[in-house]
Amino acid sequence: MTWLWWTPLATVVLHMSEEFAWPGGFAAWDRSYRPAIRKSITRRLHIIINAALLLVCVQTGLLARAPEVEAQSFGIAAWLTIAALLCSNAVFHVIGTVRTRAYSPGVVTAVALYIPLAAFGFWYFLHHGQVSWLTATAAAIVGGSYHFWAALLHKVRLHHAL
Repeated sequence: MTWLWWTPLATVVLHMSEEFAWPGGFAAWDRSYRPAIRKSITRRLHIIINAALLLVCVQTGLLARAPEVEAQSFGIAAWLTIAALLCSNAVFHVIGTVRTRAYSPGVVTAVALYIPLAAFGFWYFLHHGQVSWLTATAAAIVGGSYHFWAALLHKVRLHHAL
Protein backbone atom coordinates (compact mmCIF):
# COMPACT_ATOMS: atom_id res chain seq x y z
CA MET A 1 0.00 0.00 0.00
CA THR A 2 2.43 2.65 -1.14
CA TRP A 3 -0.37 5.24 -1.32
CA LEU A 4 -0.57 5.09 2.47
CA TRP A 5 2.93 6.53 2.73
CA TRP A 6 1.78 9.71 0.94
CA THR A 7 -1.41 10.30 2.93
CA PRO A 8 0.24 12.49 5.59
CA LEU A 9 1.45 14.84 2.85
CA ALA A 10 -1.97 14.96 1.19
CA THR A 11 -3.80 15.60 4.46
CA VAL A 12 -1.30 18.25 5.55
CA VAL A 13 -1.73 20.13 2.26
CA LEU A 14 -5.52 20.05 2.67
CA HIS A 15 -5.25 21.13 6.32
CA MET A 16 -2.89 24.03 5.55
CA SER A 17 -5.25 25.10 2.79
CA GLU A 18 -8.09 25.32 5.31
CA GLU A 19 -5.91 27.17 7.81
CA PHE A 20 -4.31 29.73 5.52
CA ALA A 21 -6.12 29.85 2.15
CA TRP A 22 -9.82 28.93 2.36
CA PRO A 23 -11.35 30.00 4.56
CA GLY A 24 -8.02 30.93 6.16
CA GLY A 25 -7.54 33.12 9.19
CA PHE A 26 -5.75 30.61 11.40
CA ALA A 27 -2.92 32.94 12.44
CA ALA A 28 -5.32 35.63 13.69
CA TRP A 29 -7.49 33.03 15.42
CA ASP A 30 -4.43 31.47 17.10
CA ARG A 31 -3.18 34.85 18.32
CA SER A 32 -6.56 35.58 19.88
CA TYR A 33 -6.77 32.07 21.36
CA ARG A 34 -3.31 32.26 22.93
CA PRO A 35 -2.73 35.95 23.75
CA ALA A 36 0.12 35.19 26.17
CA ILE A 37 2.29 34.05 23.25
CA ARG A 38 0.74 36.14 20.45
CA LYS A 39 4.06 37.93 19.76
CA SER A 40 5.70 34.57 19.11
CA ILE A 41 3.03 33.51 16.60
CA THR A 42 4.56 35.12 13.53
CA ARG A 43 4.14 34.65 9.81
CA ARG A 44 7.80 33.62 9.57
CA LEU A 45 7.35 30.94 12.24
CA HIS A 46 4.27 29.55 10.47
CA ILE A 47 6.18 29.39 7.19
CA ILE A 48 9.17 27.61 8.77
CA ILE A 49 7.12 25.11 10.78
CA ASN A 50 4.79 24.27 7.91
CA ALA A 51 7.61 24.01 5.36
CA ALA A 52 9.46 21.64 7.71
CA LEU A 53 6.32 19.53 8.12
CA LEU A 54 5.83 19.32 4.35
CA LEU A 55 9.49 18.34 3.87
CA VAL A 56 9.27 15.60 6.52
CA CYS A 57 6.09 14.27 4.91
CA VAL A 58 7.80 14.12 1.49
CA GLN A 59 10.86 12.42 2.94
CA THR A 60 8.70 9.87 4.74
CA GLY A 61 6.73 9.15 1.57
CA LEU A 62 9.99 8.54 -0.30
CA LEU A 63 11.07 5.97 2.29
CA ALA A 64 8.33 3.63 1.01
CA ARG A 65 10.48 3.05 -2.06
CA ALA A 66 13.67 2.41 -0.11
CA PRO A 67 15.10 -1.01 -0.90
CA GLU A 68 16.67 -1.41 2.53
CA VAL A 69 14.53 -2.95 5.25
CA GLU A 70 16.11 -0.65 7.85
CA ALA A 71 15.07 2.43 5.88
CA GLN A 72 11.51 1.14 5.57
CA SER A 73 11.40 0.37 9.31
CA PHE A 74 12.61 3.89 10.05
CA GLY A 75 10.03 5.17 7.58
CA ILE A 76 7.20 3.39 9.39
CA ALA A 77 8.32 4.85 12.72
CA ALA A 78 8.53 8.30 11.11
CA TRP A 79 5.09 7.85 9.49
CA LEU A 80 3.54 6.91 12.83
CA THR A 81 5.25 9.82 14.58
CA ILE A 82 3.89 12.25 11.99
CA ALA A 83 0.43 10.70 12.25
CA ALA A 84 0.52 11.12 16.05
CA LEU A 85 1.67 14.73 15.66
CA LEU A 86 -1.19 15.40 13.23
CA CYS A 87 -3.68 13.72 15.56
CA SER A 88 -2.47 15.90 18.44
CA ASN A 89 -2.97 18.90 16.17
CA ALA A 90 -6.60 17.82 15.73
CA VAL A 91 -6.97 17.74 19.51
CA PHE A 92 -5.48 21.25 19.68
CA HIS A 93 -8.02 22.54 17.15
CA VAL A 94 -10.96 20.88 18.89
CA ILE A 95 -9.96 22.19 22.32
CA GLY A 96 -9.38 25.65 20.87
CA THR A 97 -12.76 25.64 19.15
CA VAL A 98 -14.51 24.60 22.36
CA ARG A 99 -12.67 27.13 24.52
CA THR A 100 -13.14 30.07 22.16
CA ARG A 101 -16.59 29.01 20.98
CA ALA A 102 -15.38 30.07 17.56
CA TYR A 103 -14.38 28.16 14.46
CA SER A 104 -10.68 27.36 14.44
CA PRO A 105 -9.50 27.41 10.83
CA GLY A 106 -8.21 23.87 10.34
CA VAL A 107 -10.57 22.07 12.72
CA VAL A 108 -12.62 20.46 9.94
CA THR A 109 -9.70 18.84 8.11
CA ALA A 110 -7.99 17.99 11.40
CA VAL A 111 -10.97 16.04 12.69
CA ALA A 112 -12.05 14.59 9.33
CA LEU A 113 -8.56 13.59 8.15
CA TYR A 114 -5.93 13.58 10.89
CA ILE A 115 -7.74 11.47 13.47
CA PRO A 116 -8.87 8.72 11.04
CA LEU A 117 -5.44 8.75 9.37
CA ALA A 118 -3.66 8.11 12.67
CA ALA A 119 -6.16 5.46 13.76
CA PHE A 120 -5.95 3.61 10.46
CA GLY A 121 -2.17 3.91 10.14
CA PHE A 122 -1.44 2.64 13.64
CA TRP A 123 -3.90 -0.23 13.11
CA TYR A 124 -2.49 -1.08 9.68
CA PHE A 125 1.19 -1.17 10.60
CA LEU A 126 0.56 -3.05 13.85
CA HIS A 127 -1.97 -5.47 12.34
CA HIS A 128 0.40 -6.38 9.51
CA GLY A 129 3.32 -6.86 11.90
CA GLN A 130 5.36 -4.11 10.27
CA VAL A 131 6.05 -2.34 13.55
CA SER A 132 6.39 -3.41 17.15
CA TRP A 133 4.11 -2.16 19.91
CA LEU A 134 7.14 -0.53 21.52
CA THR A 135 7.97 1.46 18.38
CA ALA A 136 4.31 2.41 17.85
CA THR A 137 4.03 3.57 21.46
CA ALA A 138 7.24 5.60 21.21
CA ALA A 139 5.98 7.19 17.98
CA ALA A 140 2.67 8.05 19.63
CA ILE A 141 4.43 9.66 22.59
CA VAL A 142 6.94 11.62 20.51
CA GLY A 143 4.41 12.78 17.91
CA GLY A 144 1.72 13.42 20.49
CA SER A 145 4.03 15.63 22.52
CA TYR A 146 4.36 18.23 19.74
CA HIS A 147 2.19 20.85 21.43
CA PHE A 148 4.11 20.47 24.69
CA TRP A 149 7.49 21.30 23.19
CA ALA A 150 5.97 23.86 20.79
CA ALA A 151 4.63 25.74 23.83
CA LEU A 152 8.12 25.65 25.33
CA LEU A 153 9.56 27.00 22.08
CA HIS A 154 7.12 29.92 22.17
CA LYS A 155 8.15 30.76 25.75
CA VAL A 156 11.84 30.65 24.80
CA ARG A 157 11.18 32.87 21.77
CA LEU A 158 9.36 35.40 23.95
CA HIS A 159 12.21 35.52 26.46
CA HIS A 160 14.86 35.96 23.75
CA ALA A 161 13.25 38.95 21.98
CA LEU A 162 12.16 37.14 18.86
